[in-house]
Amino acid sequence: MRILKGTLLALCTAGLLMALSPVTNADEWDKKTFITFSDSVEIPGQILPPGTYVFKLLDSSSDRHIVQIWTSDQMELIATIMAIPAQRLEPRGHTTITFDERPGNSPMAVRTWFYPGDTIGQEFVYHYPPETNYAYGSGSH
Repeated sequence: MRILKGTLLALCTAGLLMALSPVTNADEWDKKTFITFSDSVEIPGQILPPGTYVFKLLDSSSDRHIVQIWTSDQMELIATIMAIPAQRLEPRGHTTITFDERPGNSPMAVRTWFYPGDTIGQEFVYHYPPETNYAYGSGSH
């Protein structure tokens, strides 16, 4: 009987501690990142003018590769993008964005976004009409 009471007390204490503990940093879950571009950049489906934007993952436990891009004040959703997983060998302590070059006067295109400390990031996929002959991912014209 004493063992049962002790176990019950331990379980109640653990439950109370879990209920009172602070919520973990939301930025870790949604990967919320403020990114400033000094030039226009392309994202799938549109061109972003120079400025500050918020990149974050959609609050979904089933698909962790849906990226939302918001205005800096997060009052307007600019784009929701289905990305694919991108992997790197070593994590970095800062946000990393990679770009693909585009021909002519077209702006650089955001290719990948990695949250600080992550080895798995988001790769943006671009779909162009068949007559467009971009060498995706090669950085060539």
